[in-house]
Amino acid sequence: MTTIQGPAIFLAQFMGDSAPFNSLESICRWAASLGYVGVQIPTWDSRLIDLEKAAESRAYCDDLRGRVEACGVKITELSTHLQGQLVAVHPAYDLMFDAFAPEHLRNNPKARTEWAVQTLKNAARASRNLGLDAHVTFSGALIWHTVYPWPQRPKGLVEAGFAELARRWRPILDEFEENGVDLCYEVHPGEDLHDGVTFERFLAAVDNHPRCNLLYDPSHFVLQQLDYLQYIDFYHERIKMFHVKDAEFNPTGKSGVYGGYQDWIDRPGRFRSLGDGQVDFAGIFSKLAQYNYKGWAVLEWECCIKDAEQGAREGAPFIADHIIKVTEKAFDDFAGGAADEALLRKIIGLD
Repeated sequence: MTTIQGPAIFLAQFMGDSAPFNSLESICRWAASLGYVGVQIPTWDSRLIDLEKAAESRAYCDDLRGRVEACGVKITELSTHLQGQLVAVHPAYDLMFDAFAPEHLRNNPKARTEWAVQTLKNAARASRNLGLDAHVTFSGALIWHTVYPWPQRPKGLVEAGFAELARRWRPILDEFEENGVDLCYEVHPGEDLHDGVTFERFLAAVDNHPRCNLLYDPSHFVLQQLDYLQYIDFYHERIKMFHVKDAEFNPTGKSGVYGGYQDWIDRPGRFRSLGDGQVDFAGIFSKLAQYNYKGWAVLEWECCIKDAEQGAREGAPFIADHIIKVTEKAFDDFAGGAADEALLRKIIGLD
């Protein structure tokens, strides 16, 4: 077994226009001051990283890594959530997702998709140049608008959707394989990969590609009412990243899983700051330790009630307190004794 690394923090929700959240060094020093030892970097924020340069230049990556480590933390992984979303966008969502692309690519879905694919390939090379072995993204979605089958889905639609999704992602997965980096999909509502069954569909469509892996985030499963502990039993071999995020689900006679188009504050299912929700983190950390998870425990903070800085300040000790320093010996070793083959044969009645 391996002791989980952490605590670390995903910087996406904290970047802003004022100090200490407006530059790489200042936000890294801020994270270190709270007790974090790692930072997960969103690659769409140019204040944190130039992804194209990182893909091409080891010298740039060495400098970037040195600047971060001088602040008291290290880079855990890179994220392309927004760019990955653009690998597969149904036309119904074009206007809403156009904001994720550079301005010159908006209103041009074909060019936008090509840019997204190249960006993901850059992320593979950048991760390698930074000495990282895992990367997180979204899958995008081509058939999410059919998730509730009314009218009923035409026969073969799901298979066709996943075949096309696999066609788009296969060259990206091959690039990650070439660079020795695991590509971890954050299984998430709104994506075609949103639960275990859909991940299995995709995995089969990409022929069980060795770099097709998972970021585990229990908060999304609370909102779907999925057994997030058993999920680890099923998929632990593919779980290479971990977002520590809390959530709660409190259905009423008026609203349930779908939320009734309400704002987050009024929804039955909502994300919460660590410790304020319903997630069994003791169970999660135990299972991940049991299955020899070797990666990082990374705070992803999202809460519609608590202030972000308070959530970050409370998150580091929360994660640290849940990380299990795995044992190096069995608890009952004191009662054991030396054995040889002759003794073993006698115990089982062979001599």
